[in-house]
Amino acid sequence: MATLVAPPPGTETISTGTGGGRSNATGPIRLLSLDAFRGFIMFVLAANGFGLRRLADQPAWAWLAHQFDHVAWEGLVFWDLIQPSFMFMVGVALPFSVANRRFKGDTDAQVLKHVAFRAFMLIAWSQIIMSVSRGSAHFQLINVLSQIGFTYLLAYLIMQLPFRGQIAAAAGILAGHWGLFVLFPGQEGPFSKADNVGAVIDQALGLKYSGFYVTINFISSTITTLIGAWVGRFLMEPGSHAKRMKVLIGAAVAGWVSGLALALLNPMVKRIWTASFTLFSAGWVLALLAFFYWLVEVRKQEKLVFPLRVVGMNSIFIYTVSIVLSGWLNRAVGAFTFNYEFLGIWGPVAQATTVVLVMWYLCYWLYQRKIFFRF
Repeated sequence: MATLVAPPPGTETISTGTGGGRSNATGPIRLLSLDAFRGFIMFVLAANGFGLRRLADQPAWAWLAHQFDHVAWEGLVFWDLIQPSFMFMVGVALPFSVANRRFKGDTDAQVLKHVAFRAFMLIAWSQIIMSVSRGSAHFQLINVLSQIGFTYLLAYLIMQLPFRGQIAAAAGILAGHWGLFVLFPGQEGPFSKADNVGAVIDQALGLKYSGFYVTINFISSTITTLIGAWVGRFLMEPGSHAKRMKVLIGAAVAGWVSGLALALLNPMVKRIWTASFTLFSAGWVLALLAFFYWLVEVRKQEKLVFPLRVVGMNSIFIYTVSIVLSGWLNRAVGAFTFNYEFLGIWGPVAQATTVVLVMWYLCYWLYQRKIFFRF
């Protein structure tokens, strides 16, 4: 992991055009809306849903609590969009990052080496933080950083094809993933919880995960990252805000419609990242990006989203803190707040909010000193 003593150059930039970006004579600028979107997702994740799931036994708030806990198997709620958002945003940043390295003079071989290194570091860092959080060595390949490591490299390789070839590859991957489950069904059918083909593969590799997650999720979730890369490449092209908003919203609707239609044949299951889930969740994350693009790039509400940008620009840092130190921070903060027990059912919400605000301040302290952690 590298520590930069300046804002990460060109990680997410937007080209100038006819109203589509802010003019900058010296070169590209950051896509601030992506920073805000990333910060929003990271803030919610680091806060562990702000403790709202603890309200599940409160009739008046059960609907809200339900949104902050993964569905048991089929279906989708807000909490199921956290990982797709991560993977999508990594994809959006990918073409900007590659263009920046080529602008600096890197050859194709050097760019590939850099992409492969970042993928490796994401997987390796995932092993480190998950092991530290458990207090013992723990090898796994289902943590979001591990999965992103795989999809980041695969999406880059697919992007080297002509665009029609990329579309064909995406369709082939989704169809192949679907076919793999159909050809090797479990006792309860192709999408059996405990003994689907993904679980069987993990067992053969000596891997066993709780929650019915499987390693081969990265096959289909590569398409989530690839869709992000397509969006990133689109945003690099000159164009008006109106055009970009229309395309983003249109793509979101296409994701919703295709995902729901496919769900009639292919169940929508995040835990094994089915094709219908891939497309339907992509619709939602596209809609979220469209919202932040409208808020930041169109409405110019940069001050409003500044707290989110502080987190979004140090996402690796706050994610690591939330995994490794959240328990300690909760106990430390609780020593002074008494876990807000005097607030009754809202105590856990207040406690989770206070803890994440401490994490935010750590990010702000780094932001003030222009220190950003990235691979």
